[in-house]
Amino acid sequence: MPPIIHCVRHGQGVHNLSYANHDLPDPELTPLGEEQAQALTTRFPELANIELIVSSPLQRTIQTALLAFPLKLQAGLQVLAWPEVQEASALICDTGSHLPDIKARFCGLPIDFSLVEPDWHLKGKSAPTAARLLERAQLARQWLSERPEAEIVVISHGCFLHFLTDDWVNAINPQATAWANAEFHALARLD
Repeated sequence: MPPIIHCVRHGQGVHNLSYANHDLPDPELTPLGEEQAQALTTRFPELANIELIVSSPLQRTIQTALLAFPLKLQAGLQVLAWPEVQEASALICDTGSHLPDIKARFCGLPIDFSLVEPDWHLKGKSAPTAARLLERAQLARQWLSERPEAEIVVISHGCFLHFLTDDWVNAINPQATAWANAEFHALARLD
């Protein structure tokens, strides 16, 4: 049976405050974004059943994962950083940090970077073209649906979550996504 996938958009990032902040590289969460991520701990259904936490390797998604699921991390789970679920644009704010930098930033924390290639931030395989985004979303859906875990959390980004879920309702708006910060949805299947 395919796992239940809980899709989560990251908490408010500094880049969400104004369009001028889209020029900030790999921005962190704002204080409100940190509160939103921490609030997921109490808002999230069936937290005890989560067996895998997957996150885009950008700072704001990793921070969201760490703040939202501390009990799961204390119990031995790690956040699995996975570039396939990074954001769907080439904006500076949506481009991740160099792997050594992001590893140093989160040194000593329960994050598995084994799926992150050294040049992941160059957006080669993750180029924001329609064809590549559709392919990346399909690969992500397939990989997630074949996982042995019963329930998986995926912390990603508003635009890419539309590709991942293939849900385009209200996707065209000034924010380029219908997903609110720290919004989540459980999906029985992604195929």
